[in-house]
Amino acid sequence: MTRTGNPVWACVALGSNVGDREAHFLAAIEAIRGLPSTAVQRVSRFHETVPVGPTGQGMYLNAALSVTTELGAAELLRALHTIEASRGRDRPAEVRWGARTLDLDLVLYGDLVIAEPGLRVPHPRMHERYFVLEPLAEIEENRMIPGRGVTVGQALAELRRDGSPPHA
Repeated sequence: MTRTGNPVWACVALGSNVGDREAHFLAAIEAIRGLPSTAVQRVSRFHETVPVGPTGQGMYLNAALSVTTELGAAELLRALHTIEASRGRDRPAEVRWGARTLDLDLVLYGDLVIAEPGLRVPHPRMHERYFVLEPLAEIEENRMIPGRGVTVGQALAELRRDGSPPHA
């Protein structure tokens, strides 16, 4: 595994709308705790939200967690995808924004802006999504979003001011 040599703060957004959503989250949190050189720092409450994407989906459960890790961003993302697969997610077979057992998105990684194939940090749409910002603001309200010049709390307040639907 690739190690940075120094702990880096990162944030993961969690989502699920298939099966036992809470069990998927609890298993994912435990699996993340078990990653090498990684420590879970904070976990938000679990929020039930309206699905975005194809119609006919069940309600989502969303949350956020922050970690410190010595894993590089790409290595951490690969580990998150392995955890998703362990809970039954089949990324190649799914419909974009469709139903899923577990979605683990690396939304922030230190103060870095990363744009590589398969890895974009900060997550390119996080500032548009209540279901990411609300749980994240519970645990990291004052954290800056690199490249945006605003904190997580400010991004959430901006989204509310714009009058977007709360769970779009």
